[in-house]
Amino acid sequence: MSAFLESLTALARHWGASDVFLAEGHPARLKVNGTFHQHEQQVSTADMEELCAACGVPAATVQDRDAAWYAADGTRFRVNLHRRMGRLGAVLRQIRTQVAEMDALGLPGALLQGWLARRAGLILVTGPTGCGKSTTVASCLDYISNTRPGHIVTIEDPIEYLFTDRAAFFTQREVGLDTPSYLTGLQKALRQAPDVIFLGEIRDADSAMTCLQAAETGHLVISTLHSPNVTESLDRLANLVPPADRDVMLSLLSNQTIGVLSQRLLPSADGTGSVLVVEHMEVNGAARDWMRAMNIPALAEHLRRGDDPANCSLLQSLVAATQAGLIDYDTALANSGNAFEFNRALRGVS
Repeated sequence: MSAFLESLTALARHWGASDVFLAEGHPARLKVNGTFHQHEQQVSTADMEELCAACGVPAATVQDRDAAWYAADGTRFRVNLHRRMGRLGAVLRQIRTQVAEMDALGLPGALLQGWLARRAGLILVTGPTGCGKSTTVASCLDYISNTRPGHIVTIEDPIEYLFTDRAAFFTQREVGLDTPSYLTGLQKALRQAPDVIFLGEIRDADSAMTCLQAAETGHLVISTLHSPNVTESLDRLANLVPPADRDVMLSLLSNQTIGVLSQRLLPSADGTGSVLVVEHMEVNGAARDWMRAMNIPALAEHLRRGDDPANCSLLQSLVAATQAGLIDYDTALANSGNAFEFNRALRGVS
């Protein structure tokens, strides 16, 4: 591998960059905490050809290819090789092995640990792209691995963390490399004697129903959705299926869901990093009835009241983070969705 690319990826590891962007004839770029940093040196044709060769892909054949590459120190990178106007490009993402603990990430650790202690049910982690869902799930899976024996099967696209077997052991499977699709991987996982299943993302009605059926048959299932908050996540799941199947979906969803955690990563007030803000709801009691009826206003009010520590609205999290000086007022206001309600809550008016 070229000395430039080795030094660039070493710099990415040192800075904690999430991604490295390479384009033939252009400066390399690193993404750190959501901010792009341009390297002074341009990526040469030879650099890209050497990267392709190291990934086992002839440069002349590259159009869109996913591959893996190991740096000199053994660090594994996921690599997407592609072309842009005929010239070679690549995006590299480090596959991490160090998993942060929940408290260090700013997650509600005690709540999540209670959910993860369950032997069966569905846990959803939701939020927009780039909000740290994979990091949250990795912390959850690492916690399970440390605290109870069992078999954890993951179906991921792509694998972003490599886990270490401890009390529990892992079977990690990547879509495209180990299984043709999320749904196939999930269906086959049920024949691999899993105790815990992680599905990287619920994308369609079949994967949603299979997750819920797996939870119903005694598995703890963790998955993610690209949705901005708790109630929209539940509404989106319910609407994945055609009307004829909606009652079955709502029955399974209300009975099998343990909890939903929705999160966002916002720039910190001091400009040095990001702050995690979360909305979460534990599904029990009346919440199950409202879910079965898909009574979104009742669920939203249930979150807003804040009289149960297992439930917390995004508004409450934004107010708490603002009052603690973690994020600035303008950032919180822009993410609140309702300026009037946010200002009332910030003043302590319920």
